Amino acid sequence: MTFRLEGPVLEGDRVRLEPLARHHVTDLAEAAEQDRRAYTFTWVPRAAEVGGYIDEQLARAATGRLAPYAQVARASGRAVGVTAYWDPRLWPDESRLRAVEVGFTWLGGSALGSGLNTEAKYLLFRHAFESWNVARVDLKTDARNGRSRAAIEKVGARFEGVLRSWSQSWAPGEDGRLRDSAMFSVIAEEWPRCRAHLEALLKRG
Repeated sequence: MTFRLEGPVLEGDRVRLEPLARHHVTDLAEAAEQDRRAYTFTWVPRAAEVGGYIDEQLARAATGRLAPYAQVARASGRAVGVTAYWDPRLWPDESRLRAVEVGFTWLGGSALGSGLNTEAKYLLFRHAFESWNVARVDLKTDARNGRSRAAIEKVGARFEGVLRSWSQSWAPGEDGRLRDSAMFSVIAEEWPRCRAHLEALLKRG
């Protein structure tokens, strides 16, 4: 049987990651408009586009290659952003996951600096390494996005280099252009150290 990427609900103290659905439209439309200054190199839908954005993510999910999540703040019960597992790579028998990427992540302005991103990465990494037994988790971002690169390094991922003209640019006004992608990863041998690092960050608040 071929592996199909499906993400379960992942519950933390600050954030609950639940499969993205149409009922998240209202919350995410509000979150997307809170403060758009952080989205210089990231495409985040405007409020009126959120419904279509969710439909597109659900269509990708139907292929088995994307497991999109809403990031729900436990304190308010409202969806404040999104994230996803995607790009699954399988072992030769095609029944087991070898590696996966964590991406398609954005948060509304009110959630930035709240610790939700750190806990979300902790939950995603833990499930990937301890339930799926992956050998590697990837993360990547526009090489120009210093804020995103710093956030990825903060959660313990290792910078591997920049791949030139690697993928579509999501920066506003750059439709049809390619971007250089800064590549990061955590591998299975590093997960115990990364887990301890993330748990210490979360404990400090």
